[in-house]
Amino acid sequence: MINRRNHPKNGMLTSLTRQSAILFLLSLFLFTALWAEKPANVSTPNLSIAQSDSSNKSADPWWKHAVIYEIYPRSFQDSDGDGVGDIKGITSRLEYLQQLGIDAVWITPMYPSPQIDFGYDIADYTKIDPQYGTMADFDRLVLEAKKHNIRVIMDFVANHTSDQNAWFVESRSSRNNPKRDWYIWRDGKPDGQPPNNWLSWFGHSAWTLDPPTNQYYYHYFYREQPDLNWRNPEVRNAMYDVLRFWLDRGAAGFRVDAVSRLFEDPDLRDDPILPGHNAYGDPNIEHKYTDNLPEVHDVLREMRKLVDSYAGYPVLISEADEPNIRELTKMYGKNDEIQLPMDFQVADVNKLSAPDFRRLLDEIENNSAGGQPYFFFSNHDQSRQWDRYGDGVHNDEIAKLMATLLLTTRATPQMYYGEELGMRTTPPTRKEDVKDPIGKIGWPEEKGRDGERTPMQWDASKNAGFSQSNRPWLPVPPSAATYNVVAERKDQDSILSFYRLLIKLRRSEPALINGDYVPLNPQDPDVLSYLRKDPSSGKAVLIALNMSSRQKTLSFDSQGLRQRNAVILLESPRPGGANLKLDAVSIQPFGAIVAAVH
Repeated sequence: MINRRNHPKNGMLTSLTRQSAILFLLSLFLFTALWAEKPANVSTPNLSIAQSDSSNKSADPWWKHAVIYEIYPRSFQDSDGDGVGDIKGITSRLEYLQQLGIDAVWITPMYPSPQIDFGYDIADYTKIDPQYGTMADFDRLVLEAKKHNIRVIMDFVANHTSDQNAWFVESRSSRNNPKRDWYIWRDGKPDGQPPNNWLSWFGHSAWTLDPPTNQYYYHYFYREQPDLNWRNPEVRNAMYDVLRFWLDRGAAGFRVDAVSRLFEDPDLRDDPILPGHNAYGDPNIEHKYTDNLPEVHDVLREMRKLVDSYAGYPVLISEADEPNIRELTKMYGKNDEIQLPMDFQVADVNKLSAPDFRRLLDEIENNSAGGQPYFFFSNHDQSRQWDRYGDGVHNDEIAKLMATLLLTTRATPQMYYGEELGMRTTPPTRKEDVKDPIGKIGWPEEKGRDGERTPMQWDASKNAGFSQSNRPWLPVPPSAATYNVVAERKDQDSILSFYRLLIKLRRSEPALINGDYVPLNPQDPDVLSYLRKDPSSGKAVLIALNMSSRQKTLSFDSQGLRQRNAVILLESPRPGGANLKLDAVSIQPFGAIVAAVH
């Protein structure tokens, strides 16, 4: 609105020419009209987003400061009542995501698929599966997301296709088909056995015999997911065209699935055998010759060069479940490969251990590539953090503690849908109810991944507001009666309210936007504490996380904070707002404190 106190006084017009006065009034009229005629269907930008943009370093790409939210489309929102979530459902919930503070959504595969691995077996990389909608639905999602200041990240399944993909149908049609070498085909041993001892990640041999051509094809995952031959230049070009297709449609980047498995040993050497057996009854093996081969980095550099040729800083996120931070660091290359490698080391600590988290945070902060860290604690392939880190009694407090860790470090954070509600893992109790093939193969030792893929819990109505179907594709957990968006919005002490406040702080506090990471109290066995300090403004935020069941009192006197004052910005389990004495900081069991230090 115009501030009327700044309008020109009538007497001023006498000193203006008639022409100047007319031009001035015309300009004022146009400005007012344009402001008033903002389309009604365009959401007003989130104030906290605008503040964040003005505070960020101008040279930083958007993904450095973003909060990224993973959506499993089958389970987020069903718009047509068939029991399966869809693209229109996601579009209908953009307002919720904006209010939560989300900057980008990564959506797991929505391409045509036989759904053997629920979308990670792709039959066509440049179409939308009809169960999720149409390409027009996708285009509208991108457009509407942009109006809500949200970017859309696609899932790029680079390692393998479906066995119903047209490429593989051609490849298996004959030994001399032009696409034969697009996949990994080999003769068996003289006795007819598979070429070597390589095992599938999902159990049993990684080789399947194709009787019509009497050769085996290789598949790191299910037999219905044959591996592409990335040594073939035609394959690379075809897959890079897939990236271009979605970038041209407005995708803001890609999460690259199973990226470390793109290459296999061309000599087919047997993998080393380890003691014991896996959940599928196979011998344990070390995937030495089918995982993390050096050639992967050549492909990553090519992908990075491609996305960098597009405006808007498209991002590459890798599923890089590397064995240690040193190996993870290689995914950055010389900052010419992956911008955001998924850090499974931090995600899978799987216990509340201040020393373990402190060590990993120090290692990733000091990674030799100087790469941006990327943290998460849950996704569609692993049990939810509410269960993995909870003690069965204080799970809600621990959920807030883990949220604080995720959203106050220097890392770009990734959330999993429903994490902000405290959704829990709810696995099937009977084999006949299992949808995930992993659970069908490995039951009962392996129950599959259905438990972390249950429908989003929007309200306490039928099916938690996810679907009007009488039978959604997975059942809604009983916990949805109390852990849902509507109920938690009304509760200032809920997990959802805590996440919203955290994300708001992450956007508004300069130290949480651009601040360095400074570890504190490095020998404390129970409390992980650190400082985020903005080098330009000198402002700092203190974070203290009590990972024990005992109340703790800390002193930061010896760490340069003796003369500083602090005000609690956010605290769990007590509400914040009080002054903090830095020589005697009391923190509740499984408590979290975020405080501004002046």
